[in-house]
Amino acid sequence: MSQHTTPDRPPYAGTRAPRLVESAAFNAQMARGWAAPDVVVPVTPGAPAAAAAHRERLSARIGASDVVVSAGHASLRNGDVQHGFRADSDFVWLTGAQAEGGVLVLRASGGSHDATLYLPPPAKPGDSAFFGDAAYGELWVGPSPDLSDWAEAFGITVEPLSALDAALGTMDGALAAPSVDGAVVRRFGLEASAELARALSDLRMIKDDWEIAQLREAVDHTVTGFEAVVAELPRAIGGLGERWLQGTFDRHARTFGNGPGYTTIVGSGPHAPTLHWVRCDGPVLPDMPLLLDMGVEASSLYTADVTRTIPPSGSFSPVQREVHDLVEKAHRAGMAQIRPGVEYLDFHFASMEVIAQGLHDWDLLDVSVDEALSPGGQQHRRWLVCGIGHHLGLDVHDCAHSDYPAYQAAPLAPGVVMTVEPGLYFHAHDETVPPELRGIGVRLEDDLLVTADGAEVLSDALPIDAAGIERWTKERIPDA
Repeated sequence: MSQHTTPDRPPYAGTRAPRLVESAAFNAQMARGWAAPDVVVPVTPGAPAAAAAHRERLSARIGASDVVVSAGHASLRNGDVQHGFRADSDFVWLTGAQAEGGVLVLRASGGSHDATLYLPPPAKPGDSAFFGDAAYGELWVGPSPDLSDWAEAFGITVEPLSALDAALGTMDGALAAPSVDGAVVRRFGLEASAELARALSDLRMIKDDWEIAQLREAVDHTVTGFEAVVAELPRAIGGLGERWLQGTFDRHARTFGNGPGYTTIVGSGPHAPTLHWVRCDGPVLPDMPLLLDMGVEASSLYTADVTRTIPPSGSFSPVQREVHDLVEKAHRAGMAQIRPGVEYLDFHFASMEVIAQGLHDWDLLDVSVDEALSPGGQQHRRWLVCGIGHHLGLDVHDCAHSDYPAYQAAPLAPGVVMTVEPGLYFHAHDETVPPELRGIGVRLEDDLLVTADGAEVLSDALPIDAAGIERWTKERIPDA
């Protein structure tokens, strides 16, 4: 019986991407016989034109300064596995593109800026990175557009990333956005500019028509996501719990957009008062309020942010309804302040006044309403420690780099999109409230567009009154 003999082992035999395969025959084999695949540039319709207008607005704001903005890279999850890539929001606002590793350079020129987008070229057959680079090799990530395809789709000059160093080497003192790696800033003498960050946030506060359309789409898909979640209530109550509902919405968001715009919050009963209950590892209790804070991020990366608190059984108990009614009253008071010319924080104070008065009427405050609302008081905020809303756009908490006067003191203007989200949060271990209130958390959150003469509630397809929510829920629970 003859015995087969094995030659020396090949240089690579694992599942990770080989950085180098020292076999001329293998390299030659991998280089030939590939047809040209069909490749589609990942571009949201209208995004390139909107981004070009955004660049013009930035040019008018910053004057004769060069600018560098990076798309960023996926962060490491564990080992050699990375989280999914999500491009930096300022980069997306200025380019419309979502290319990992991309860098936008804006060079001041005659009162405007010339834009060049630097991108890593795809690794195609004939390049050892085709099979050896898991980040850019087409054998790993699929067929990718050429740089010329990106240039044509986005109407912008596109150069290989390898040319970036030479460009940055002639730009001493250029303004770098927060997305630019600190090592790059130091190496090329760039200025990590807080002023640039503020300028971008300030400009992003006023949404143009294209951005508003993206937000409408995100909100519409979020509403249908709420419906999908409620349809799964019987299975969640039957033992699959909060995480099943979280996964239901996340699947919906991934199907109809880029994914969830933030970590989906599903809090049942004693978990509902926890502001950011993202663990979602508990049961769904049929007789306790279920807080759902969820938002679809559209493929363009604009996100919704909507909250409803629903009764899984289809009906609130009397005390649950009383809490919900007070939150609804505060919600309506806050939304009534959303209109042009009104100071940003007016909606916050209007909602807080309703909350403080209601808690006082329930004998939960040991001070007057006026004292509670004073800067030195704030006792009512034990049960509502967070703010009442925020700007909304590419980030769920949009425009975060704006300073106080721009973000919170400036009057509202048409094109601003924001949330209003009062709530009451009575923790199960809070001994300062009656037992019947413990474990009840209620929040209402809607997305509003400031118009020329008022505001439009983009998420008004979902009811906000207790009776309407009960009816809406019952209509969508199978066999309810």
